[in-house]
Amino acid sequence: MGFIVGIDGTAGSGKGTVTKNIANKLKLVNIDTGSTYRCVALAALRANAINNGIIDEQKVIDLLDKILIEIENTPNGDKVFLNGEDVTRRIREKDVTQVVSPVSSIKEVRYKMVEFQRKMAEGKDVIMEGRDICTYVFPNADVKIYLDATEEERARRRLLEMQEKGMQITYEEVLDNIRKRDYNDKIKEIGALKLAPDSIVIDTTNLTIEQVEEKIVKIINEKRK
Repeated sequence: MGFIVGIDGTAGSGKGTVTKNIANKLKLVNIDTGSTYRCVALAALRANAINNGIIDEQKVIDLLDKILIEIENTPNGDKVFLNGEDVTRRIREKDVTQVVSPVSSIKEVRYKMVEFQRKMAEGKDVIMEGRDICTYVFPNADVKIYLDATEEERARRRLLEMQEKGMQITYEEVLDNIRKRDYNDKIKEIGALKLAPDSIVIDTTNLTIEQVEEKIVKIINEKRK
């Protein structure tokens, strides 16, 4: 049996960065769930299952048994393959980003990707982040963490990220987006953000990434003993 660490949390709480860093420190396999949904979205675009923003759900569902997704962990980050093609950069492009949310909301897509993610974790020591890792994907995870921070702090972090990428946006716009994202994440029919009863909550508002990682590493090491 492998060892499973699940990290759920709100947008901007730091879970993505923390998960990648801890995976490297503790030699855990980091399964990027978002990449799997992005691969489906790319496959749907290529199959013309999405036209002018309108999704043909049945076409997307029919694609699920025709695509092979592979994720290779390397020292320089994950490489993502779709039917043998390296799509690591392609799945991060704007057209995929615009449609990945509605594609991932299709029930059949959700069920198929969760099945795939569970298979990827079989027999491995894994760390995985998302919205419902501890409540649905791995309800029996060995370690369950829930990261959160105030709306204002999460908006500040996102604003800095966007500014570093040269994006022109105001703090007020980012804060409004954070609030909308929180609402949408918590009311989703499939994959809603929920706090598992046995998750350990860490408020990252006044903590550095290093401090958050230190707390989680300590929890993991104690559990592994």
